[in-house]
Amino acid sequence: MLGLFQRKDRLIVHGKAPYNAEPPLDRLRAAFLTDQADFYVRSHGDIPDLDADGYRLTVDGMVATPLDLSLADLKERFAPVTVTAVMQCAGNRRADMLAVAPVSGDPWAPGAIGNAEWTGVRLADVLREAGIDADDERHVAFESHDRIADTDTRFGASIPLAKALAPETLLAFAMNGEPLAPEHGHPLRVVVPGFAGIRSPKWLARISVQDRPSDNPMQADDYKLFPPNVTAGTADPAHGMTIEAMPLNSAICEPARGAALKAGRHAIRGYAIASDRAVARVDVSTDGGRSWAQARIERDADAPYAWTFWEIERELTTGEHELAVRAWDSAGQTQPAAPDDTWNYKGYLSAAWHRVRVTVA
Repeated sequence: MLGLFQRKDRLIVHGKAPYNAEPPLDRLRAAFLTDQADFYVRSHGDIPDLDADGYRLTVDGMVATPLDLSLADLKERFAPVTVTAVMQCAGNRRADMLAVAPVSGDPWAPGAIGNAEWTGVRLADVLREAGIDADDERHVAFESHDRIADTDTRFGASIPLAKALAPETLLAFAMNGEPLAPEHGHPLRVVVPGFAGIRSPKWLARISVQDRPSDNPMQADDYKLFPPNVTAGTADPAHGMTIEAMPLNSAICEPARGAALKAGRHAIRGYAIASDRAVARVDVSTDGGRSWAQARIERDADAPYAWTFWEIERELTTGEHELAVRAWDSAGQTQPAAPDDTWNYKGYLSAAWHRVRVTVA
């Protein structure tokens, strides 16, 4: 594995403290499994330096038997599981909404996403070991070792108990067969496939079962979806929609925005994702959406939470072309045509057709 500074040098950095960065899109699209060095990083504070040998995880709250587990305990007492799944920031593609009107947050391109093989143990197995009562009204709250920037508050989030007990939800200690890198949550993180990355805390310290969502500011106040008329000054978190499941989305990774190409036949490539549904079709346009052709799609039928790769070759004539992509899922749903349709002041869940302008000579 590359060193931390080498990995940082490979990414497009949006912020140094907290450290937030994404890969160039051609490198993101180069492999179905995203290498740790090419995986986006979303931090809300410091990156803790934790020793795996001295690590402890607390499980408490509404359980019959509270647990205090080492990393070795997790590996020895619970069956190992590997799940291939996308991790995606709720702000992925925020830059498209920024082009409509100002938004808050880092201007992510479509690179705040990655697909990996996550290895760990099922969260459900750990909760059952603690004696969980599977009440659908309960929530599983997470507390991490990192502190939210400019505060003394540890990062926290929660998910409904039903998702915590789902077989795909993991406590992961490895990524693509390697121990987690520090920026990706070493030594242990939560992986909640299909949900926004905010629900998959890194550097996990505590799991608590409770009768309400976490009251951590990251859960109670942030990562809320608001209508377009709501502003930072008028937003009431109590009336915002808590972001959990991620929407149908797709992006063009090659050619790059603003590319200068020679006239002729060109490959257009990208990814699509539909959370817990399958991507059924991907349409690509070379004239801004006036006409469409269907791309070839590549997916792993045994990995429903992984992304789908798509590719098409099209003849591009001299002049400017607006390339566009839209995906369809197995329920026959597709993406909105323009970011204006779903604009919100936080720039969350940007999932309109992805458009890339290129010049052909």
